[in-house]
Amino acid sequence: MTEGRTDGTPTDGTESHDPDFPEAFLSFMRQGWRDSALPVAPRPEAPDYAKRRAALSAAFPGETLVIPTGPEKVRANDTAYPFRPGSDFAYLTGDHDPDSVLVLRPNGSGHDATLYMRPRSSRETDEFFRSRHGELWVGRRHTLSEKSTELGLPTADLTGLEATLADLSPGRTRVLRGFDAEVDAAVRPYDGVRAEGQPPRDRELAIAISEQKLVKDEWEIGQLRDAIDATVRGFEDVARILPADRAVSERLLEGIFALRARHDGNDVGYGSIVGAGEHATILHWVHNHGATRPGELLLMDMGVEGRNLYTADVTRVLPVSGRFTALQRQVYDIVYASQQAGIEAIRPGVKFKDVHLTCMRVLAEGLAELGLLPVSVDEAMDEKSSVYRRWTLHGFGHMLGIDVHDCSNARKETYRDGTLGEGYVLTVEPGLYFQPEDELVPAELRGVGVRIEDDVLVTATGAVNLSAGLPRTADEVETWLAEQREAGPRLPG
Repeated sequence: MTEGRTDGTPTDGTESHDPDFPEAFLSFMRQGWRDSALPVAPRPEAPDYAKRRAALSAAFPGETLVIPTGPEKVRANDTAYPFRPGSDFAYLTGDHDPDSVLVLRPNGSGHDATLYMRPRSSRETDEFFRSRHGELWVGRRHTLSEKSTELGLPTADLTGLEATLADLSPGRTRVLRGFDAEVDAAVRPYDGVRAEGQPPRDRELAIAISEQKLVKDEWEIGQLRDAIDATVRGFEDVARILPADRAVSERLLEGIFALRARHDGNDVGYGSIVGAGEHATILHWVHNHGATRPGELLLMDMGVEGRNLYTADVTRVLPVSGRFTALQRQVYDIVYASQQAGIEAIRPGVKFKDVHLTCMRVLAEGLAELGLLPVSVDEAMDEKSSVYRRWTLHGFGHMLGIDVHDCSNARKETYRDGTLGEGYVLTVEPGLYFQPEDELVPAELRGVGVRIEDDVLVTATGAVNLSAGLPRTADEVETWLAEQREAGPRLPG
């Protein structure tokens, strides 16, 4: 671990195609450099991260906790995907650099936290210009003290991690596994028994972090608001360049939104779904190689991930020509009524499942009005039947936060079978999808897909729609689309 990774990467950070430099060049490169300090200051949100670490510490007294962020992932040969830190690691530290590992060691009254990280490549060795980690290649990295100042967290050189992990007792250590193969190998499971891919003790750590993330604090809600506001601007950008009278590629629309995401945030929070026409009926359509057509619908499921990694998740359906047809509007209104009923049902103490059933009953009633249900609404809603789900395969929504599907390791009894609490943020996103090959629906419905998705904060008295900056009713959508087209294209700024 101290001399390089075991994934085939050369131990000195060079590549096989790198040149062998003559000594004269090496000597010349070592001279005449002025050092520059990296301007750092304590991040104002550092106390929020400290509170999260303290809460996790309280859940596991006397035990060592190891939370890695993971290495960069290879994209092709010696190139990597843009690095995105592990969500649980980022939630507890605020650090965005690859390879880092958070270690919480018990101190009697709680835990001492240490962030093991790769420090800057100083000019004292040739690494600064020869290694793929060198700052002439990737830019100036933090020193240990600079990172500590910024995050309010003690730091240590990553080269010391191997010895630290070797000194840990398996019976008193828990590891967040699946992020860093070398960390996983360095700390063997206590009992060797694996459950759902992780030893039971380690899975309990993943569960605890996930359930801690269910309630968003004030800073997190602010981060989500910022990401959602940027997402609203991104949808506006797309609407402003969407022609009413001719085709345009789905990938152009995806790219316009991605420009906003990179300018106003970190990136998109997930692969954007831009489904024109019958592509709207494919729930996770991410190929985006189709084209819009006047008279058809355009479904876009997109979200900006903010600079601190909290993401929006919003879906809107637009009539490309500017107006819904009568049948398109009928389907749209059913989905809108379902979503509105779900949002109105949300408040602390309400069961997650009851919000789901509220949305689904409205959809089932709408399907009955369309003449599609082969049984009554009550029979269709019976859990032994659920035939209405032929046209709506997914649930009403999911938790949202630093992951688009946040809190995914939470226990079923605290999430899907649990109740909502103040500070939860979740999506409400019912939909109806009539596949082009479905012979049980009229021909005029085939290829029509509608989903409306908003990001909702559970408050003490009910719910707040954080993405209300985008229209939801059919009339509002038509008016908004016309206004955006009238305003014309714009660059982020």
